[in-house]
Amino acid sequence: MAMVSFKVRWVLDGQEKTSAVHDDRPAAERRQRELVQSGATAVEIFETTHRR
Repeated sequence: MAMVSFKVRWVLDGQEKTSAVHDDRPAAERRQRELVQSGATAVEIFETTHRR
């Protein structure tokens, strides 16, 4: 059974970063807001799937 979760990708200080954890949509949206407030750019949420 595939589970759907979300990760966040952003650019900070010229380096692209990707979250290490799989979040649900609300947690990913919170992280997105935090990153934007901290000065990150190109912040995006993307869907991932993984098997249980």
